[in-house]
Amino acid sequence: MKIRPLHDKVVVKRIAAEEKTKGGIIIPETAKEKPIEAEVVAVGPGKRTEDGKRIEPMVKKGDRVLFSKWSGTEVTLDGEEHLIMSEDDILAVME
Repeated sequence: MKIRPLHDKVVVKRIAAEEKTKGGIIIPETAKEKPIEAEVVAVGPGKRTEDGKRIEPMVKKGDRVLFSKWSGTEVTLDGEEHLIMSEDDILAVME
């Protein structure tokens, strides 16, 4: 299914969290937190200013990003969980 976000919205897919700690301890499913790292799947055209000009988004499809823990709206697309969030909820692009 194709999805086209509106305005400054971004669709991301979470990247799976590590199964072990750096010390080798296996983390059980019940103790895992949802990851705050994701890959950008789709990007809207950008915000509009008060005078009608469009501000280009700073992220693009394929970027790996970090986002706020409680941001976004969870949706299921083709059986996979995704988040739709405002570009303002993205904290950083990982390079």
